[in-house]
Amino acid sequence: MDKILEGLVSSDHSVPVKRAIVKKVVEAAEKEVSEEQCQALFTLTTRLILLGEDAFQRQIGFQVLEAYARYHRPEFELFFSKDFVLGLLQQGYVQLDRKDPAIIDYIHCCLRLVISCPSVLEIFTVVQVEVLRMVCERPEPALCAHLSTLLSDFVQCIPRDKSGVLFCQQLVRTISYFHCFASQERELREYVGQVTKVSTLLQNIWKADPATLLPSLQEVFAIISSTDPSFDPSIALASLVQHIPVQMITVLIKSLTTDHNVKDASMTKALCRMIDWLSWPLAQHVDTWVIALLKGLAAVQKFTILIDVTLLKIELVFSRLWYPIVRQGALAVLSHMLLSFQHSPEAFHLVVPHVVHLVQSLRTDGLPTSKAFLLQFTELIHCMMYQYSGFPDLYDHILEAIKDLPKPGEEKIKLVLNQSAWTSQSNSFASGPLRQVGKSETGKTGLVNLGNTCFLNSIIQTLFMATDFRRHVLSLHLNGSNPLMKKLQLLFAFLAHTQRAAYAPKNFLEVSRPPWFNAGSQQDCSEYLRFLLDRLHEEEKTLQVLESVKPKVAPPVDTSSKDPAGPTSPENGEESSLAPAEIKPEDEGRTLIERAFGGKLITGIRCMQCNGISEKEEPFTDLSLAFCPSASQGGPQPEGPSEEPKVLCQGSVNGGSEIPEPGSAKAPASNVHFVPVTNEPPLSVPDLVNYFLAPEILDEENAYFCEKCSSLQRAERTMKVVSAPEYLILTLLRFSYDAKCHVRRKILDNVTIPPLMGLPVHAPLMPTQCSSCTSSPLQVDSPESSENLAKKLKPSQKDEEEEETERIAGAEQENRGGEMSLQSVPYVLSSVVMHSGISSESGHYYSYGHNINGADGAQHPANHFALKEDLGNGDPECGLSTCSALSIPPEQGGALPNNRDWLLFNDSRVTFTSFQSVQNITNRFPKDTAYVLMYRKQELPGQNINGGLMANGMRLSVEPPLQKELLDAIIKDNKLYLQEQELSARTQALQAPSSSCSFRPNGSDDNNPPGSCGPSGGGGGGGGFNTISRLVF
Repeated sequence: MDKILEGLVSSDHSVPVKRAIVKKVVEAAEKEVSEEQCQALFTLTTRLILLGEDAFQRQIGFQVLEAYARYHRPEFELFFSKDFVLGLLQQGYVQLDRKDPAIIDYIHCCLRLVISCPSVLEIFTVVQVEVLRMVCERPEPALCAHLSTLLSDFVQCIPRDKSGVLFCQQLVRTISYFHCFASQERELREYVGQVTKVSTLLQNIWKADPATLLPSLQEVFAIISSTDPSFDPSIALASLVQHIPVQMITVLIKSLTTDHNVKDASMTKALCRMIDWLSWPLAQHVDTWVIALLKGLAAVQKFTILIDVTLLKIELVFSRLWYPIVRQGALAVLSHMLLSFQHSPEAFHLVVPHVVHLVQSLRTDGLPTSKAFLLQFTELIHCMMYQYSGFPDLYDHILEAIKDLPKPGEEKIKLVLNQSAWTSQSNSFASGPLRQVGKSETGKTGLVNLGNTCFLNSIIQTLFMATDFRRHVLSLHLNGSNPLMKKLQLLFAFLAHTQRAAYAPKNFLEVSRPPWFNAGSQQDCSEYLRFLLDRLHEEEKTLQVLESVKPKVAPPVDTSSKDPAGPTSPENGEESSLAPAEIKPEDEGRTLIERAFGGKLITGIRCMQCNGISEKEEPFTDLSLAFCPSASQGGPQPEGPSEEPKVLCQGSVNGGSEIPEPGSAKAPASNVHFVPVTNEPPLSVPDLVNYFLAPEILDEENAYFCEKCSSLQRAERTMKVVSAPEYLILTLLRFSYDAKCHVRRKILDNVTIPPLMGLPVHAPLMPTQCSSCTSSPLQVDSPESSENLAKKLKPSQKDEEEEETERIAGAEQENRGGEMSLQSVPYVLSSVVMHSGISSESGHYYSYGHNINGADGAQHPANHFALKEDLGNGDPECGLSTCSALSIPPEQGGALPNNRDWLLFNDSRVTFTSFQSVQNITNRFPKDTAYVLMYRKQELPGQNINGGLMANGMRLSVEPPLQKELLDAIIKDNKLYLQEQELSARTQALQAPSSSCSFRPNGSDDNNPPGSCGPSGGGGGGGGFNTISRLVF
């Protein structure tokens, strides 16, 4: 029979004839055949299968072999012995190499025929050993695929126990050597199919024997982390990722990122190669693992690795977005890499040139998933352009390309950026000192207390939350002529963009501290605020004077380059960013401080004998509000408090500057009188403003010298606001001087703070130039001439009247009176600085700030309604001439929509809070009282208070782009911060802590006092280390 078959194969008969004869040979297998004939047929068919010249010969071989092996199983068992199999696997067959996939297919076929024979167990043993040897020889993908098919069908051939672990590891390493150099789609599909078969085999082994999984994954990491330059592992390893249980991500990433034996170079290589896996088609969960590793590295502060890998691979990841089969995973990784890389625009700017082309491709490729993908992609681009504004030359063409697509809201962008930064990653992999303190959920930056510097921190945060003022400061184009404003600009830039949880304002403290402030001592924040604003004002005013004496023929370019901060010239660099082209003459020379905080008061004295009136106009940047004698339970002297509200606060400030000489001793806190809290209704801020503006009778020892009468006369003194500031600063005079005990005590009365308030303003109908304004509207007295609070509240009436004699003009009052119109200007609360303590010599300052969403210039939703209601009802004399709290209708949202509208700035700590906390803090902690308040003016439709603060460009609707100098400084510091964090983490990881470190949990702001600088701070100093006997924590 074998001769017939052999002759048939080599004959010239047609294929149909050959098939008919083969059919006869196959049917003859049912008949009795001698052992010799069987062996001869098995040998012939084996040769046809392995060495056949064409597919027809191999097909004939398989048909005949299968037929005779089924009917003559003992003879086939004798033929297909373990020695025969061993010879095939070790030596091949005749000229056929042992690594030829045909041998594996032949063995696979024969195993099906002998599966029920006892001898198959011996064959399994042989195959187990040989397949392990084969994978160690790094077979080609085709052979591995055939071998995987064999082992998947006959799991008995898979090595067991230790050999099984070794087999999996070697198979993983074999995959790493796979490479495909084909360019045809058919060849590529074939290659992907081969790799898939091998990875499926590993998946089955891992499921059957879970003990092999972890060693296999360790081998994967050892391969991809290799720094051998001659070895480049195949991305085919990506096919294994989808078979790793997702539940193991946390355990595996923790193991990798906390293993001190893994060098940075190895981790960098591993991460880069995992990112390369994004190119592997059909692989699932690659993006999940890549992002998990990125987060894990951020959590243990391996920022150097993250920076290097991001800059190296960001363009490759972006290029994967062009391929629909892998673009979704690539976008997930790209989003995480860009959103987390927040210390510098470098990574984003690497992909910016390719954005428009990708957008155009997504619009025209016609795929059903492209539209949804485009929306996700443009949202990412909007987030990045928001984060790194200030590059219109790079972004203009992008904005044009995506102008018709939805743009995410500002709050959503901020939330995404805040949650994505490396420094905001939760470090669940480390414990103890390795845990990283990132920015709070507010996204705001705290200020480090540098030693009793809470007075500075609270004021800076208050100014920073004055959105219009902050935006103008950041938009200034400054040179070396503005040292203080330049430092403030840099500090604001850091508060807005640093990745630090808290920034140390060392440089700003050095340049802004008043000369009489002793370093490390308690100081008055109100005094510091006035000094700071005065310095900024004088600095800009000096530049205006210098600019005015320059030759008028100087070219605009030279003017702006020499002094870009001078606001007197429209061509000026600074002015061009602060004001529109048309500025009213009276506003042209005003400084930024004047435009933001400057207002005007008119003090008038009317002689009650001749009715002659003397008036004096005075500018102000804040109003100091005294307490009524009955309210403050202040003292027996009626004359002192009666004059308290009549003082315009422009000179030396109450609080820390009571002692003229800086080195003078202060009264000890133990001598301070504690004022008990009464059950009477608390005062409100409008009450104190009304007391400040209330008429006052001057008689007896305070009688007024009337020049017209040429004698001392009884007179009435009045004060009225004639120009409302953009930001109204109110200081509550809580520190009063006790003449009997010679100490300064604190008035602890609770004061109700309305979120919305109307200020009576006598605005001129036709503004006229005031020729008698003081030459230095923000004059601050020197420390040598400073007086204590009691003296400040009782100024020399003789001195005042000598000044006022310059403006005695009854007829002028008549003219002015016809030009005044009384208006109630609405103000919304912006910030509150709290003082925690019972004296001015100790305690702690912290501040609350209104967390305004979007453009600060937007009209408050309830303002117009509330003001109209207030102006339209009741007696005009009562409604307009007095300061009053304005109600906000509940249907319009009220003033307190949620508990995240306000922020608590307590040095380094920034938390969300609510306005109820601001209002109730003194009730809960009697020593914590409001000290400095800042209100922001609200414009009404069709109304233009003061001749137009809107007209002089004070309102900016968006955050200005960072200038290059500021951006470079922030990028440099952010990199330094990441390096500091990484170095600190490494040092602490290597050094075992010598003592246990306990962390006091942060309580809710509604349950604990905000903290203090000393033992006498609010509520016992909660939030600080109240067991340490010092003033500052």
